[in-house]
Order: sequence, then structure tokens, then C-alpha cells
Amino acid sequence: MYAHLFSKIKVGGLELKNRLTMAPLYLGYAGEGGTVSRLLLDHYRLMAQSGVALVVVENTTIDHPTASGSNRTLRADTDENLAGLRELAAGIKAQGALACLQINHAGRFAHMAQPARAPSAVETFGRIPKALDTEEMRQIRQQYAQAALRAQKAGFDLVELHGGTGYLLAQFLSPRTNRRTDVYGGALEGRQRFPLEVVAEVKAAVGDFPVGYRFLADEWLPDGLQLAESRLYARALAAAGVTYISVMGGTYESFGLPEVVAKSKKPGYMVDLAAAIKKEVEVPVIAAGRIATGALAESVIAEGRADLIGLARVLWADPQWPAKVQEGRESEIVHCDPEGDDTCTKLVMKGKPAFCVRWPVEKIQTWKAKFV
Repeated sequence: MYAHLFSKIKVGGLELKNRLTMAPLYLGYAGEGGTVSRLLLDHYRLMAQSGVALVVVENTTIDHPTASGSNRTLRADTDENLAGLRELAAGIKAQGALACLQINHAGRFAHMAQPARAPSAVETFGRIPKALDTEEMRQIRQQYAQAALRAQKAGFDLVELHGGTGYLLAQFLSPRTNRRTDVYGGALEGRQRFPLEVVAEVKAAVGDFPVGYRFLADEWLPDGLQLAESRLYARALAAAGVTYISVMGGTYESFGLPEVVAKSKKPGYMVDLAAAIKKEVEVPVIAAGRIATGALAESVIAEGRADLIGLARVLWADPQWPAKVQEGRESEIVHCDPEGDDTCTKLVMKGKPAFCVRWPVEKIQTWKAKFV
């Protein structure tokens, strides 16, 4: 059953036992200040036990606090973080999954008292970031490279550059947020220059270590990055040697729009974006976005719309999803409720660890007693 979904694939010299990955999902599980907490370790061990081939650990900052999206954003910015990252990587791999660390600079979405840094001084939820100068950009490229090296030293199998969700790399690409007049602005060739320099510096630092890329295909904003340009950028990334491209749509400024909210409740709502990018590149492409049934996941792979499936809330709501799908027990799956009250997101926005309202009552009660 689902022969394509549970077939092996080579990615960057690594063999994945099936086509299922855990897509990065921020739940506020790190400790205050971005430490690797017991809660975070338990969470990722459980995700790895699920049977997915690859677990991508969420949004780990390259510089705290200037690049961090919150005070609970994981850190890979100093060697003091190495011990926790080693334990995290080992915990994932001990359960039979490959371990990947996603590294990030939040740019204008950084959670800090001073003005955040961004490609241009474009208003962000009532605040104006400071435009980066070329020396600051040089330092940031080095910080990406050093964070990637720490992921490698910590025992992760891959590193992923976060170019999605409207964070710094995507901010350079977007004509909406990049208003620069130097060589890093203007047409796509200029706007993609800095992200490609980051890729090059990371790859030079880590050698043959696989480097994936979380990819924003469409901001879903009328004046933002759209497929016409992101297709071309995907080609440039593939030529630059990224190991895979993990496709998503939307940013913090579009997620709340009524049409995007409606779209995001539909099964496989980002698969078309992945399919469009897959037509442009030879490297493996990951599709995500409420791929909640085995039939849908199988069809995405079988029809060549993507090479891998990224499960985020689907897997978090029911870590037994892969086993239930493979064993023909899909009727037993506990599904994330797209019509629910979005408790998990509300908790995260309050700086608290998230729980799923679809979990068994006993588990929720235990969770609330400990963490909420």
C-alpha cells in the first residue's frame, strides 16, 4: 500500500527510508533564552519515533537576540550551544531518523528592543527596521556559516537554510521588502545576490555536508515575491548546489488575510507551489501544507509533483500517522482540526509552549499542569 510514499530516496548522498519528513514547526518548546530543554528533547524524540525518514528541527538562530524571532528560539550562535544541540541530534538519530537543523535570521521579524535589521527600512507591524550595510551583511554571512558548522559538529546529518516565512533571506528576494539601490537590490539578479552568497559561504564552510533550503515560492501578497521570480531563484539555488528545496507559501503579513486563511484550511494547499518549483529543478523537492491523508501524500509523489512530503501539524497531532497510513489504519488517525480555535498558535503568540486540542484529554490535562 502506498508504494511510492514508502519507497527509499537518495538526498545529498544520504538514503532516506521513505518519502516522509517532519517539516520544521515552531511550538515554543525551547527553554527561555533558546536552550535545548527537556521538553524539546522529548518532543523531537517522539517525532523521530513516528517513522519519518528525516526530522527538521525548527528555526535555530544564528545570532541572539538580533536574529531571533522569540526568546524561545533555539540557538546555534555560540559554542556554548553545542552540548544541547549534540543531545538533540543524537536523540533524533537514536530513533532511526536523519536529523537536520534549520538555521535562520529573522531579519525585520526579530524579537528585540532595538530596531531589527533588514534589507530596507520597510515598516513591519508598526516598527521600522534599520537597513543593513554591507559590513553587517558580511558578518551575517559568516554567522550563517558558523551556525552551519556547529550543526555539523553537533552530529546533525544536514543543515537547512530558512528562506521561508518572510525571514531575512526571503526579505532580500521580495520586491516588497527589498528597496535597495545597490547591487543587492533592484531586479531579481540583485535581490537574490545576498541569499546566494549565504549559500556559497555556508557550503564553503561545511564542505560536502548537505545543505537544504526552506523556500518561499509566493508571499501571497500583490506586491510581494511571486512564482514568476521564485521559479528563477529555484534554478539559481539548484545551480549553487543546495541538497533539496522545501517549498512553502505565505509570510507573517499574509497568513492572516481572509483568502489565505481559507486557502490554508484546504488539503494540500501548498502542493501546487511545490509542483511548480519541481518543474524547474533536478534536486529533490519537498511539498507540505495539510497533506493529511495517505492517499493525497501518495498521489503527490506518484504524480511527480514533489519527491518528499513535509508533515508538520499533521505529525504533531498524531505521531503515529506514518504507521497508521502504512498499516491501513487511517480511520484511527487523530487529525489537526482546520476549523478549530487555533489554540496552538495562540499559545505560541503568548510565548507559551503549545499543545494540541485534538490530543487525548488525559494528555492535555497533564500538559497544562506542567507547562501552560
